[in-house]
Amino acid sequence: MNTPALAPTCGIMLVLLSLLAVLQTTTAQKNDIDIYSLTVDSKVSSRFAHTVITSRVVNRADTLQEVTFQMELPKKAFITNFSMIIDGVTYPGNIRDKAAAQEQYADAVARGESAGLVKATGRKLEQFQVSVSVAPAAKVTFELVYEELLKRHLGLYELLLRVRPQQLVKHLQMDIHIFEPQGIRFLETESTFLTNELASALTTSQNETKAHIRFKPTLSQQQKSPEQEDTVVDGNFIVRYDVNRTLSGGSIQIENGYFVHYFAPEGLPTIPKNVIFVIDKSGSMQGKKIQQTREALIKILDDLSPKDQFNLVSFSGVATQWMPSLMPASAENVEKARSYASDIQARGGTNINSAMLMAVQLLDEANRKEQLPVGSVSLIILLTDGDPTVGETNPKNIQKNVQDAIGGQYSLFCLGFGFDVSYAFLEKLALDNGGLARRIYEDSDSAVQLQDFYQEVANPLLTAVAFEYPSNAVEEVTQDNFHLLFKGSEMVVAGKLRDQSPDVLSAKVSGQLLMQNITFQTEAGVAEQEKEFQSPKYIFHGFMERLWAYLTIQQLLEQIVSASDAEKQALEARALGLSLNYSFVTPLTSMVVTKPEGQEESQVAEKPVENGGCESGSQPPWWQSFNPVFSQFPTKMLTLPLRLSGSPEDRHMILAAGRGIFRSQSIGNRRFRIKGNSADPLFATRGGFRGQGVDFSKAGVAGFFPKLGAPGPLHPPPHHHHSPLLYDTTSDLRLSNFPMPDLEFSARPGPDGRFHDMDLGIRGEKEPWPHPSLLHPSTSPGKGLPEPRLFLLSETTTTAPPLAPIQAPPVILPLPGQSVDRLCVDIKHSQGPMNLLSDPDQGVEVTGQYEMEKAQFSWIEVTFKNLQLQVRASPEYVVVTRNRRSSVYKWKETLFSVMPGLKMTMDKAGLLLLSNPDRVTIGLLFWDGPGQGLRLLLRDTDRFSSHVSGTLGQFYQDILWAPPAAADDSKRTLRVQGLDHSATRELKLDYQEEAPGTEISCWSVEL
Repeated sequence: MNTPALAPTCGIMLVLLSLLAVLQTTTAQKNDIDIYSLTVDSKVSSRFAHTVITSRVVNRADTLQEVTFQMELPKKAFITNFSMIIDGVTYPGNIRDKAAAQEQYADAVARGESAGLVKATGRKLEQFQVSVSVAPAAKVTFELVYEELLKRHLGLYELLLRVRPQQLVKHLQMDIHIFEPQGIRFLETESTFLTNELASALTTSQNETKAHIRFKPTLSQQQKSPEQEDTVVDGNFIVRYDVNRTLSGGSIQIENGYFVHYFAPEGLPTIPKNVIFVIDKSGSMQGKKIQQTREALIKILDDLSPKDQFNLVSFSGVATQWMPSLMPASAENVEKARSYASDIQARGGTNINSAMLMAVQLLDEANRKEQLPVGSVSLIILLTDGDPTVGETNPKNIQKNVQDAIGGQYSLFCLGFGFDVSYAFLEKLALDNGGLARRIYEDSDSAVQLQDFYQEVANPLLTAVAFEYPSNAVEEVTQDNFHLLFKGSEMVVAGKLRDQSPDVLSAKVSGQLLMQNITFQTEAGVAEQEKEFQSPKYIFHGFMERLWAYLTIQQLLEQIVSASDAEKQALEARALGLSLNYSFVTPLTSMVVTKPEGQEESQVAEKPVENGGCESGSQPPWWQSFNPVFSQFPTKMLTLPLRLSGSPEDRHMILAAGRGIFRSQSIGNRRFRIKGNSADPLFATRGGFRGQGVDFSKAGVAGFFPKLGAPGPLHPPPHHHHSPLLYDTTSDLRLSNFPMPDLEFSARPGPDGRFHDMDLGIRGEKEPWPHPSLLHPSTSPGKGLPEPRLFLLSETTTTAPPLAPIQAPPVILPLPGQSVDRLCVDIKHSQGPMNLLSDPDQGVEVTGQYEMEKAQFSWIEVTFKNLQLQVRASPEYVVVTRNRRSSVYKWKETLFSVMPGLKMTMDKAGLLLLSNPDRVTIGLLFWDGPGQGLRLLLRDTDRFSSHVSGTLGQFYQDILWAPPAAADDSKRTLRVQGLDHSATRELKLDYQEEAPGTEISCWSVEL
């Protein structure tokens, strides 16, 4: 069971997704409500995704049951239709003007019946949920439709489907049809629930322009095991792809009187950039946020091109610049900046206004001195986690000051760290100045989020891009002028063909590249294009017009953010008209969901908007996330009142049992000392040291409590081993069968030979503690709880010091040409990153950093040069980077990814395997058994070429074994590349088996 999360559960989309759907049915008795069919059909025609989710449910109970339809969709998607069919009667969802709908259903809204119908859930999603009462034996069909234009992000389009039926489904099927006239260049699938056993349920077919992905598991394939009725289908299914493109004017596609023009030319050189990083170092950035910011900033600095110029501005109550002017991104300057960034400390207030004006002044000064390279691009990247508190604090004044100072010369990108910052403030600040805003979520991967954003803007290709079409051919064209084109992105223009338009639609795209005007031209035959989209059955016909409407609405909503009050009314009126005409649920419309007569009134579904806080409420205090075993007892909680040293605020603690809350740390995230010098008569007849009793009656409700009682002496004799016991002085409360948590003890002997101090820590329970009602009949809630006292004791036994436990070695290598014997490598000398193995014929390289003090790898990185893909593993997570685009995966999250040339899988034990039928299989694992840490695995090592090398790769060259010594056959000499290594036969733990592992005998070698 996972530890309850301490972070807010709300959020908004960071990565632009294309397709995301969730179906979830929750009832009091799962078997009463049967989902007998669940289908997801997504048709992606020229990047426009039209998704239909259909769920068919029957009530098999003898009574009226409530059925909940719940799904999640990307925040950029618009719901276009929802309906319920109950016993043949259709109850539709009607899309109306939001103001009118709210007024008409004001009573329902006031009663809270519409609350939560659509709400933000996490970084990427919005959740749609409707409940309806269903009579016995009655059937209901839910159908939901939504649409989205896929946006190219770092060279890929992404569709993501989240499936959570929470029960076995007789007919479960997902179909994704993709049609791209430009041709499909790259296609991959990924899932967080697929396993090798379930892989046969997934089929993919593809030709030059079409792809069909189907997932159709049988009932037995959905089962976790033959004995269980639970389903394994619970997680994400992702499709990523890109299309063919050349150095041209892009692709024009025409369907049903509308056109769309995609522009993302290949082969353009990157424009040099002048970038100012403005970093918030106020007090609220303390801790993890400033640490992750430093980590990300250092890596971003490493990615600067030698042609770039840069500077750093850090601010709290005052702003400070790293250097007085822009600096070339030379290796020497980058190293100095890395040193500066690593020393940034968080303290003080938040003076955004001064910091922004200082950044603009640095660029203005360089411009006046003609220090900006001709044709270069100037960017300002602001990272802050809070609202302004020092200097100018009025957001509107700051927005005006910055816009006046920039004057359209530079682009501003704003990153909001967490939810304490006003996102609306940052969004307008960015859009007013030719940039965009992005939320950075407080999580273990925040540094990766920052790096990922930087990669989006790291490579500008064109400036001042303009699209031109013959005026007699098109009308109602979407935005056709753009400030910047970045590598890996795509510009999209759509419009309507005039009635008497020419047979050929021509287009001209112009822009600036290093101060040189560059022009692209392209054209498309109208009749030929119309025919291409008419015949295929898998195409959602009429999609081009809806694509145009979708794109127009999205751009109008963006313009509203930075428009004046006078302009907003006209923009809102046009966006509202299009939303109603094309039945889109947007921030300006609402969908009224009708229900059968006799049930609650109609509900109103509204699209959430990005804001500065968490829609589901603020984060609860940390102690409220615990699940103590005695929480069901009236005003009782399992507590451990001890006399503690340390500051007054530290003299409280909660021992929350049952879910493994404390992992590898002491109670309350600190170490406490149990002190004692007085006798406790209760222990006079027992051996060992004496402890302080635990009195439930003094604990009160779940929360803090003062130190209680007189301390008892701790005086075990030396050289004794102490096993903790749980002692109960109340005969009515039977606790002797409680599985004890794994406790850590350390003590300091005093001059009198007694132990006066003890450090106590809890590693984490092995099993959940029993439910209170199982302890004894007399202790059930409501029957009167006795007031027990629990004591922590030790049995004193005279034993020899325990033997050192068998550890897992840093690396286990299968020996060449052998299927059983293995080589255990112990790294004793390491400085800096190590080249573990490299095989140019295989196109693979493995490097790592080994920390001698911790005796473990701090990171291991696998690079597949032919695929331009890197897999970097750390103890926290795995980052997969391809073409500058990073995906983060946490250990023990199931993963099944198939791409050209590589299959990547991770199981519940956390074993990540990188495999290909013709290549060596490389495994990465975060081992949490004895000797925990990152581990490397190798399989199919006979596939290494003769050119393999490296610290570990050398063992797959020609090696020679010297004969064993006559006196001791457990020791041999191993000669590798002219060097001799002593090998000793030893017992080790095999980390390739799930923790705690199994003992193996291997040849141990020190390097």
